[in-house]
Amino acid sequence: QVQLVESGGGLVQAGGSLRLSCAASGRTFTSYPMGWFRQAPGKERERVAVLRWSGAHTYYADYADSVKGRFTISRDDAKNTIYLQMNSLKPEDTAVYYCAASTLVTSVYNYWGQGTQVTVSS
Repeated sequence: QVQLVESGGGLVQAGGSLRLSCAASGRTFTSYPMGWFRQAPGKERERVAVLRWSGAHTYYADYADSVKGRFTISRDDAKNTIYLQMNSLKPEDTAVYYCAASTLVTSVYNYWGQGTQVTVSS
């Protein structure tokens, strides 16, 4: 059974930092896209950051404009884990954060974690 399990969420003041982790089990996702998404109350889910295979054992990162310069996505394929370092957090970053992976040629994300709550107080 494939599982993605997020951790690291919590309550932080504006300007603070959090580091989210997502550990995968049941299969490996080396060379497959993996990323972070979020959903705030009353809003649609949005892509935060994803890592896509660019060949030669490297990935390139793609960020939402709202988090560029503040968030950094990374992955450790040896640990089957991805991370999201979030700095300079703002109240508008408050949401449930989900990690996801895609093994489909369409790049639709077909594996999802259960989500972790991030709350940023002003």
